[in-house]
Amino acid sequence: MEYFWYIVLVLMLAIYVVLDGYDFGAGIIHLFFAKEEKDKKAITNAIGPFWDANEVWLIAAGGVLFFAFPTLYASSFSGFYLPLIMVLWLLIFRAIGLEMRGQIHHPMWEVLWDKAFGIASLLLALFFGVALGNVVRGVNLGMVENGVSSHEAHYFFLPLWNPEFSPTSTHQGIIDWFTLLLGVIAVVSLTIHGANWIIYKTNSSLNEKLKTFIFRANFILLALVIVSLLIWHIIEPKPFHNFIQYPFLWILPLITFTGIFGLFKVRSFKRDGYGFIFSTLFLIGGLASTVASIFPKLLPSTNTINPSLTVENVAAHEYGLSVGMSWFFIAVVLVAIYFTIQYRVFKGKMDDIGYGEH
Repeated sequence: MEYFWYIVLVLMLAIYVVLDGYDFGAGIIHLFFAKEEKDKKAITNAIGPFWDANEVWLIAAGGVLFFAFPTLYASSFSGFYLPLIMVLWLLIFRAIGLEMRGQIHHPMWEVLWDKAFGIASLLLALFFGVALGNVVRGVNLGMVENGVSSHEAHYFFLPLWNPEFSPTSTHQGIIDWFTLLLGVIAVVSLTIHGANWIIYKTNSSLNEKLKTFIFRANFILLALVIVSLLIWHIIEPKPFHNFIQYPFLWILPLITFTGIFGLFKVRSFKRDGYGFIFSTLFLIGGLASTVASIFPKLLPSTNTINPSLTVENVAAHEYGLSVGMSWFFIAVVLVAIYFTIQYRVFKGKMDDIGYGEH
């Protein structure tokens, strides 16, 4: 039963990355590319009807984590308390940046909220990539030092960074050179993803420029992914052991690289939505490959005293998990109806939606 909820959790996170990921990317494009008012409007129109619904997937994933894996929820929400609060504030500023901009038509007011929206989107992409890096790297569960665990086995707490800025240090930080690398990969990939969404949903004058940007940025993304794979052995001595043991898992990296290589043809696609499909393949394949590489660990332990938090040792009681399954299928039906209606109502180009205008 715990494996069912593990799959549900991963699927929810993947859906969140794809859906709210294009919101983050659109915000980054808004920050660096949109200089004219009509381009800014085109970008906000493209994400306006969707962004708040997309964020619900993060809340839903948190709910599943609390329900199905309460020990992991307690451990991670206390250990990552500082960055989680920062993410919360960034989500708030991104939202009010979108909602407050159109309340007063004054250049100073509009620039303030444009920057809030763009910078919050950029930092959110960075922080979520860093968060994935922390999960891959693992944490010092139990706060072990000199072979002695000073806290209970699932407890940890991390500062924002450590003096060594190293992922292999005993006293780890949220940000080190490895987690920062994954954060940069997240920023580049979500910016590409957001650009593809803007191309798909608008006729903005930016679209041709964005296609050129995607083509060039894709070289950077490919280089960063290759570098991350080459240095992974520093964090995990046998990073591909699950792929060797279960060869069918190689389909996940194949999906990832299909997405990357497909994006190199973005300037010649006949339909605007093809780029978004390939960036989606990269995001889903990359996240799934990462999760598969550490399975069944949910949060690896960097010491040998306390065990890693796994699907088995952090799951709730089987009775509760089985009862929750009934409610889960009801929720799936309701969510499917909602999203079907939403994306049918707002299908096609959205240049004339007029989101945020007062």
